[in-house]
Amino acid sequence: MVSKAKIKWIHSLEMKKYRDKYRLFVAEGPKLVSELIGVFACEWMLAETSWMATQGDLPAKELVVAEDDDLRKVSLLKSPQQVLAVFQRPDYAAAEADPAKELILALDGVQDPGNLGTIVRLADWFGIEHVVCSPDTADVFSPKTVQATMGALARVKVHYTVLEDYLKSREAPLYGAFLTGDNLYEKPLSAAGVLVMGNEGNGIRPAVEALIGERLYIPPFPAFRAGSESLNVAVATAIICAEFRRQHTGNNDARHKD
Repeated sequence: MVSKAKIKWIHSLEMKKYRDKYRLFVAEGPKLVSELIGVFACEWMLAETSWMATQGDLPAKELVVAEDDDLRKVSLLKSPQQVLAVFQRPDYAAAEADPAKELILALDGVQDPGNLGTIVRLADWFGIEHVVCSPDTADVFSPKTVQATMGALARVKVHYTVLEDYLKSREAPLYGAFLTGDNLYEKPLSAAGVLVMGNEGNGIRPAVEALIGERLYIPPFPAFRAGSESLNVAVATAIICAEFRRQHTGNNDARHKD
């Protein structure tokens, strides 16, 4: 039986101030936990015996067998799953994200946790290993965002830093998504560099925009048709990343270039 104190501790991790204090985050569900357990140190785990039997050795500091309605009491989801784990947050350095060698995603004030989680999944799909975020971007370790990444956090490093300083310190092509600019499908794109995506309502802020040399625009189809004013930031990220990779099919990993 899980104690009331332990339940309170886990529920506190819904709040960023406690995630920051304890340097921990929560993940739930068989697939998600299975992907993260080999990458992040596991502080505590609650699981059903049926799931544990399929996993072999579980490197959790504390492993608890779920009894009765333990998972319902502990879970942060509407529908509890077979396993909940508390992981230690990693310490990454933004200097690892080198746009001279690979394509980097940068997020300027993306505030919706679901959008952020989807963007991390997209980065994983398109082989982008680093996402650099402004400090006011949503917390990637919030329960909702962790769930939305569907395990991509195991392969994509998310960094938080002053975006202007990061961009100024890098000698690489800087691209940004705007409602005006060069037609994405007519613009030669480099295999390495930084792609900046902006806030859901306000786009890229002026201080960051001033540093961007290449403005990209996703044209509607047909061009003369009156339609939606803009695209969801995660959808726009998918479209632009797909075009970056399409232009470098068969040679889209700049890290292996001499």
